[in-house]
Amino acid sequence: MPFQTLGLEANILKAIQEAGYTEPTPIQAAGIAQTGTGKTAAFVLPILAKLRQMTAAGEKRGIRVLVLAPTRELVVQIHENVRDYAKHLPLRVATVFGGVGERPQIEALRSGVDLVIATPGRLLDLTGQRHGDFSGLAFLVLDEADRMLDMGFLPSIRRIVKGLPQKRQTLMFSATLSKEIEALTHEFQRAPKTVQIGRRSNPAETVTQLVYEVSHHLKPALLVHLLRDPGFNTVLVFTRTKHGADRIARKLESSGIKTATIHSNRSQNQRLRALKDFKAGAVRVLVATDIAARGIDVDGISHVVNFDFPMHSEDYVHRIGRTGRAHAVGDAISFVTHEDHGPLKALERFIGRGIVRKRAEGFDYSTPAPPPAPDGGARGGRGPSQACPRQSSGSGSQGGGGGQQRRGGYQSRVRRR
Repeated sequence: MPFQTLGLEANILKAIQEAGYTEPTPIQAAGIAQTGTGKTAAFVLPILAKLRQMTAAGEKRGIRVLVLAPTRELVVQIHENVRDYAKHLPLRVATVFGGVGERPQIEALRSGVDLVIATPGRLLDLTGQRHGDFSGLAFLVLDEADRMLDMGFLPSIRRIVKGLPQKRQTLMFSATLSKEIEALTHEFQRAPKTVQIGRRSNPAETVTQLVYEVSHHLKPALLVHLLRDPGFNTVLVFTRTKHGADRIARKLESSGIKTATIHSNRSQNQRLRALKDFKAGAVRVLVATDIAARGIDVDGISHVVNFDFPMHSEDYVHRIGRTGRAHAVGDAISFVTHEDHGPLKALERFIGRGIVRKRAEGFDYSTPAPPPAPDGGARGGRGPSQACPRQSSGSGSQGGGGGQQRRGGYQSRVRRR
């Protein structure tokens, strides 16, 4: 089915064509599907069409759309999509997130914009200072609602929603229909309609998943060994901790592999520069913590490597969803130690299939572990017993709910309120 059948106006269709898209994915045509299938366009395109209708009808300009997202990276990603799709429209957009100065964001809100994309923490700070008039808001989008719940943003979201018009359309996107998310739908929406496409717990079918069983001390060497294959040309590596990410980056750089990092200790400018360099091919490897797992939208990622096996099955789905996007193919590799066998089995039950085990050709698995450091700790990084909890973005605090099991397909809840 071509985009023309969706009833979009000519300027929007022109932008879609210039972006290289020919037909909508199922998520864009009818609802929500697995990660990596075009979720952002599913809500951006209809909203742009509605905004044009409102402008044509002579309705007063002002902030008519608010999109809330859990991380700065996701805000930037959504903004890039909006900019691409609205390039031929007289649309004014502002982004609001922490880690950068407030003044440009305040001036943008004061100058008058049509659409605001924000993290809850910084937006609440600015609205608390009476910046931004949301009295004419028509559309509210809660993107990655489950992630915002886990990161402790619910109190901020409640305060933000309390200041919005009751008559609005609210769209909520989530990777789960847990009791907590169900409660949110009843709190923020009236008789919401649920739309789902695809199986909830399965990642995109175009991703080849492999497991490499390896001792903890050999993981850095195995990563370097795999990266000697030129087919690993655009590689996203996930770790549990920001310090682990820095150690891996130093190891790869010392081996002559151009590497960048993204985690909560990096400034916003550093994070944006890392993403820009990765997209442009200036660096071959990007090492990230889970904070960035849902905010990285880069075409052509050849491999995702779970250097540290994720503690939550749903995080695995979102990590590997960074490759194999939009019908492309990709590989997802997970390093698994003896301590990870239990979580691995739980993951296989979660996604409903086994993952192929593989050994790297030409790699020496017999290298012994280094002797203990003088203080009694092991050399070479964190052991399994030191695994840390989920990390939150700089815009909010770490919240509860991270221990609940969540499913990996997207749910959409849409209703006029």
